[in-house]
Amino acid sequence: MKTFNEEELKKHDGSSPELPIYFAYKGKVYEVTKSPLFIEGMHFEHFAGCDLTDYMADAPHDDEVMAELTVVGEFKK
Repeated sequence: MKTFNEEELKKHDGSSPELPIYFAYKGKVYEVTKSPLFIEGMHFEHFAGCDLTDYMADAPHDDEVMAELTVVGEFKK
């Protein structure tokens, strides 16, 4: 499994149509390229290409939603 750092993860923010869209959460990197919830790398006020762990406390859902997404790597700060 690939390991991503902040610089590598930022490349997957949805701004490049050639790259898949990723975000990190609790040390895992998830792909959301085809998710209708991440249009052009944006999920409400949250951006792809970064670690969203700290923002989940305010989310209207819990960790169960992550089980529906594909894990593509690990995130190391």
